[in-house]
Amino acid sequence: MLRTTLASSRATRVGALGLAAIIAVVFTIDHADARRARQHHRHHQQQVRHSYNPPFASIVVDANSGATLSSTSPDSLRHPASLTKMMTLYMLFERLDAGRIGLDSEMRVSARAAAQNPTKLGLRPGQTIRVEDAIKGLVTKSANDAAVVIAEAIAGDEDDFARMMTRKARALGMTRTVYRNASGLPDDDQVTTARDQATLGRALQDRFPRYYRYFATTSFTFRGRTIRGHNRLVGSVDGVDGIKTGYIRASGFNLVTNLKRGNRHLVGVVLGGRSGGSRDATMRKLLAENLDKAATRRTVAAIAESSMAEANARAAEDQARSRPRGTTQVDGAVQVASTVPELVSLPAERPAHLSRSLTAAPAAALPPKRPLAEPAPLTSGVIETQPIDAVPGSAEPMKPVRVKTVQVRAKAVRLASAGPAPALSPAAGDAAADREAAPETSGSVVARANMPPQPANFGTGQGILGVLPASSLPASTRQAMVHADPAPAVQPRTVQKNGALKPVASHSGWIIQVGALETESQARERLDAARGRAPRMLGKADPFTEPVAKGSKKLYRARFAGLERDEAEAVCRKLKRSDISCITIKN
Repeated sequence: MLRTTLASSRATRVGALGLAAIIAVVFTIDHADARRARQHHRHHQQQVRHSYNPPFASIVVDANSGATLSSTSPDSLRHPASLTKMMTLYMLFERLDAGRIGLDSEMRVSARAAAQNPTKLGLRPGQTIRVEDAIKGLVTKSANDAAVVIAEAIAGDEDDFARMMTRKARALGMTRTVYRNASGLPDDDQVTTARDQATLGRALQDRFPRYYRYFATTSFTFRGRTIRGHNRLVGSVDGVDGIKTGYIRASGFNLVTNLKRGNRHLVGVVLGGRSGGSRDATMRKLLAENLDKAATRRTVAAIAESSMAEANARAAEDQARSRPRGTTQVDGAVQVASTVPELVSLPAERPAHLSRSLTAAPAAALPPKRPLAEPAPLTSGVIETQPIDAVPGSAEPMKPVRVKTVQVRAKAVRLASAGPAPALSPAAGDAAADREAAPETSGSVVARANMPPQPANFGTGQGILGVLPASSLPASTRQAMVHADPAPAVQPRTVQKNGALKPVASHSGWIIQVGALETESQARERLDAARGRAPRMLGKADPFTEPVAKGSKKLYRARFAGLERDEAEAVCRKLKRSDISCITIKN
């Protein structure tokens, strides 16, 4: 019995040891297979990353002088990806700056906005989101749903908003940028350049210093959860305060960065990085290499919006230098459906959409809306003046009216005509009394002839004034009284070094320009509109128009002169808040 028990126990131990050995072998094999699989996956990822080579472009601009310090393919077409949200926020900042919407205003979320692809905040149809939270969501999370909410709040429809964005790009001088949506999600027709993105990065700071600070946001709390940003250079590179990252497969990793260190100020753009890390490293290198080249004093004017006539003229010039429309391969990598910028002509913004999209907000947050003037020309055509009908003289006498009469001695009359005056025959004996010598002038001095005697009962005596029929006057007298050739205006001139003559500007002080229009009448109407927006500030300014050739096209600049520098800058700030373009010029 004991022997049987020991044999059974020994068999059990052998079986357990065998099973443990089998399990160990199986585990070792599985672990080795898993390790090989992970190594293969990492190797595959490295191969994919190495083979991913989106088209590259970059630029570094000195924001103090406006000079380009470094560039690689700065004008080649690229996809902006989420850099698109910089323009989305520019459009929103305009409404905030004009008081048409407040940071605490609630914007309604549509089904279309909620259905956007990640990244997003997870908004649901029917909800609302505060304007300030939407701004932070775009800056940190690059939230596509919040971008569409903003677009629909401003324009009612994302497609209409995209056209407004493209028009704004033209006004800022971004001649090769076309927007198709508010978020930057893939669209073959949505293109930009490194130079255009640098322009937008500078314009956001020049136009909206109060709201630009949001681009420095690294994280914020939204509905109980902390959302962190994607821009790794903010907080890690001294002087970097924003502004935006972006990525889609077709664009690569994009970045616009603003650096202020000491008195130096750089704006850098990198498009087409192969990874977020390599993109950031490239930006660090570009900023470090160009910082010492930057100016230490601001000399360039702030970026200002131009009229649509000017914007379309620039776009047309750029279009003439571009390749024809059609699907074209750009730099061997990016396929775009259109390689030329669009000429934009849009209807005025519809405030009704804004009222439908925004829910009720506190009165302090939503001041009364004011209609904004569009940057497009204020008239759709030339205002034609109608000729004034001449009033013929009556052949019949007027009814006599009893008045007090006085005797007036006739004096010499100066006419504007520079030509010889017609010879008059004053009555003998009275000629010396009725003429007086006059100093030589550029015009002619003509002696007034004695009026011919009036017929009986035409104001002769009894204090009754009559009217002499015009037909009774001699022809020479009628001609002398009604004809005067205008003397040519004498323009101040100066001699250039080559001996040629050119006009000298007679306007003093600082000048502001409020547009360049296609006709002089449109330019004068723009002057009237600007004066209507700032009547006290422009009350003593000198308005004038100035023709200028833009290629084969002639434009008329609308300008005010006679201002001090601080007055000119203050006027421009006020006009820009009313959506009237304005730039200051040192005369």
